Amino acid sequence: MKKFLPAILALFITCMTPVLAQFPAGGTTQPKAIPGTAGDQSPKGSSKITGTIADSASAKGIEFASIALYNTQSNQAVDGTVADDKGKFELSKIPEGQYRILISFIGYANKTLGNIKLAKGQELNLGTVQLSSNTRTLNEVTVTGQAALIEEKVDRLVYNAEKDITAKGGDATDVLRKVPLLTVDLDGNVSLRGSQNIRVLINNKPSTIIANSVADAMKQIPADQIKSVEVITSPSAKYDAEGSGGIINIITKKNSLQGLNLNLDSGVGNRGSILSLNGGYRKGKAGFTLGGFGRANYNTVTRTTLDQTSVVNDLTTLTNQTGDGSSRGLFGNYNLGFDYDLAKNQSITAGVKYGVRNFTSQQDLITRIYNNGSLDETSGRNVEAKNLSGTVDVNLDYLHTFKPQQEWSISTLYSRNDLKNNFDADLLNGSSEITNRQRNLNDNINQEFTFQSDYQTPIRKNQLIEFGGKGIFRQVNSSYRYLIAENTGGYVPETDQPSGDLEYHQNIAAGYTSYTYTTKKRYTIKGGLRYEHTFIDASTNEGVVGVGNYGVLVPSVNASKTFKGTTVKLAYNRRIQRPGLQQLNPNFNAANPQNITIGNPELRPELTNNFEVGLSKNIKKTFVNATFFGRVTNNAITQVRQPSDTLEGAIITTYENIGRQHAYGVNLFANIAATSKINFGIFANGFYTILTGQTTAQNGTPEELTNDGINISGGMFAQATFNNGWAAQAFGFMQGTQIQLQGKQGGFGFYTVGAKKEFANKKASIGLAAENFLTRRFRMRTELNSIQFNQVNNVYLYNRGLRLTFTYKIGKMTMDAPRRKAKSVNNDDVKSEGGTQGSGTQGGQPGGGRQ
Repeated sequence: MKKFLPAILALFITCMTPVLAQFPAGGTTQPKAIPGTAGDQSPKGSSKITGTIADSASAKGIEFASIALYNTQSNQAVDGTVADDKGKFELSKIPEGQYRILISFIGYANKTLGNIKLAKGQELNLGTVQLSSNTRTLNEVTVTGQAALIEEKVDRLVYNAEKDITAKGGDATDVLRKVPLLTVDLDGNVSLRGSQNIRVLINNKPSTIIANSVADAMKQIPADQIKSVEVITSPSAKYDAEGSGGIINIITKKNSLQGLNLNLDSGVGNRGSILSLNGGYRKGKAGFTLGGFGRANYNTVTRTTLDQTSVVNDLTTLTNQTGDGSSRGLFGNYNLGFDYDLAKNQSITAGVKYGVRNFTSQQDLITRIYNNGSLDETSGRNVEAKNLSGTVDVNLDYLHTFKPQQEWSISTLYSRNDLKNNFDADLLNGSSEITNRQRNLNDNINQEFTFQSDYQTPIRKNQLIEFGGKGIFRQVNSSYRYLIAENTGGYVPETDQPSGDLEYHQNIAAGYTSYTYTTKKRYTIKGGLRYEHTFIDASTNEGVVGVGNYGVLVPSVNASKTFKGTTVKLAYNRRIQRPGLQQLNPNFNAANPQNITIGNPELRPELTNNFEVGLSKNIKKTFVNATFFGRVTNNAITQVRQPSDTLEGAIITTYENIGRQHAYGVNLFANIAATSKINFGIFANGFYTILTGQTTAQNGTPEELTNDGINISGGMFAQATFNNGWAAQAFGFMQGTQIQLQGKQGGFGFYTVGAKKEFANKKASIGLAAENFLTRRFRMRTELNSIQFNQVNNVYLYNRGLRLTFTYKIGKMTMDAPRRKAKSVNNDDVKSEGGTQGSGTQGGQPGGGRQ
């Protein structure tokens, strides 16, 4: 702690000095000058203008509406302010003269009040000025007629999941499969442009439910609660430097309604069910939310086959393995939230979330081992693996808005994840009798505290500057033990397998600055610089491990130009990818003794340079986007597999900094609004990748590793709305072969169709969705090879699905003007496991920390 506290304190003081200058002695006042005025000086006079800004439909006051006062003779802005929480405003100390007032707010059409003449000392009350809602589609929106399914912004692509009716009753995995640029395999592992080195955020901040595996976490989030998914391919300096592939931000549904509301969502299917109850109450300045949901998975059947050949000490061993397995899970997430407006320009937000994951898998393995062509051993192994976790997130955030686009925020977050990755195995002989039993216990506690502060302010009307500081204090404790027993009796420690403890401290001090400039000709340039210093202190039973402290400077540049309906974007950024704490965990995972996984505490961070050129255009009712990208990674963290020299026929998988990865490709997307009610699109992703590196063979000699190839995926979707509340949707996706360092992973397909009916003034709906109903099973074939071994692994998934869903809304709500809420902590800074690949087992995964 003593090593990094001075660095964080110095960094925070440096970043906050300009912020503290905004607060005059004796309290805070809101500046009334608006950027762009001559010297930004308030006028000197004795006249005053007052009034109220209200919504023309609801007659409710519009909070934070902007009021600008212009001198009609000089056409210069001389004063300005924002409305309070009731829509009231006041402009004072105005000289006599002739003026006009411009009133604006996001989501409403601008309104100008002209011919305002003020005499000396006059007090003019404008009464209630009504603004009308502006429903025009913005330039960024890519679908016309109906609400946009896809939106493209300067640094991200947005998929509006609330328009997706086939995902209802499913989970986040069902939604992410339909997002352009993303690929989700049959195990739920998510990749962006072929890279699984991505950060996943929920409402702009991390969550401990992602601590063990992104794939497992996505199963906990119900699709019904997802409003949109943001794919940030070129993060600015404001984001953590972690995530070489990019950032995925999942936005859940919220509301700014007054009154009481209660939503009931339920669904039942042949492979899963869900029940969700979420409520909220808002009155005046205070709001409360309380919610929870439970999800059950069942009837998930998997069959695997494995043919593996290895050569150790001139002995050729062939391993033939078949496995039949199933899995089931109970997931829950419960939350309590509170927000309060301290004043018209200040608010606090607090929340507590608790998540639970009880995932159990069972697999019966039959293994035959041949040595030099002769059958040497036949054995069986029945494995039950448990992945159990309880997660807690507690946040308290503060936001102070001085004027539009000028704000200061403080965010705090405490997270804790108690995780157990255990398995029990019954070892059988050739006659299926239990000979002995084995147990692996892996208990983990991952906790962290984060403090950050951000400030942004406009410079004139076309420039914005942002800067801030952040500190993360992270600690992981992992205990791993192996026990063994005879067919009956108690367990005793197994001396042949390693046991021990990992204590890992990772603390990060960061600071950033970012600058945005927009010209009158619609050029936008956003550049930034971020520095992060990582302090590491780690040890196991064998002593100190790790790579020591290190710092990294991360630049980023985004530029765009819009002309005649066409937008061109250029981007460059440098990213760091720290090894995930789970990848560092030295637990010896032998749930399948022929495919063993073990972490590597000596992993170093990887660095990636990303380049991107994008082109998008609206052609009548069609939106087309093409993005070309390049990615060069040094010290790439990759799975490396080697035959064991002590366990006959076994392959050990660990993680190494192999060297370099190159990827060059293109993303294509087209969306067609055939009518105002019918919309369909097509997307394709393709890239060429080169992987090079070096590892050490079992005999101690270096082995050069090189692999390259083309990765292709694509899909299409269609949706339509009809009269009387009916709607329908269809989606299909195909994933081609994926290149890995030591081989390739086969492709797969996925498709779904659904229909929905709304009734009772949209207070209730019922839906039906079916997936993969024409296919009995999917096969994913993985081929791995090196000088010492060859492996062919087939995974068969039986995932026909049928879901019936029902939704009902209770409560009468009234709409209030949108409120700016306090920002929250946004940790997106460590590499995730991404799930297992190629093993085909359902065994317990190595424990570890936040992903």
